[in-house]
Amino acid sequence: MIGAGLDILIAALLVLGGVFGLVGSYGLLRLKGAMQRLHAPTKASTVGLGAVLMASAIGAGSTQEILVTLFIFLTAPLTALYLAKTLLHRHITPAELPTAAGGADWAAQSPAQPPVAQKD
Repeated sequence: MIGAGLDILIAALLVLGGVFGLVGSYGLLRLKGAMQRLHAPTKASTVGLGAVLMASAIGAGSTQEILVTLFIFLTAPLTALYLAKTLLHRHITPAELPTAAGGADWAAQSPAQPPVAQKD
C-alpha cells in the first residue's frame, strides 16, 4: 500500500513539474514585455524543476536531488534579479521611473550611474 501511495505522489509531482514547465514556456512565447517574459519562465521553471527533482529524490531515495533543488531555488531568483536590473539600466532612464517613496533615489538607478545608451 505504501508503494502505491509513493507512486501516486511521484506521478503527481512529475505532472505538476510538466504543467509548470509548459506554462512557463507558453508565457515566454506569448507575453509582450521583456520583464514579463523574464518573469514567466523563471518562476515556472523553478517550481517545475523543483517538483521533478523532488519526484526523483522520492523515487531514488537520494539526497543529491534535494541539494540540486536547493541550489536552483537559491540561484534562479538571483539570476532573474540581475537580468531585470540589467534591463533597467539599459532601457530605462531615471526620469522615466516613478517617484520612489520618501523622495529617495531608486537603488537600481542612482544618479551616479546613468543608464548605458542602447541602440536597437
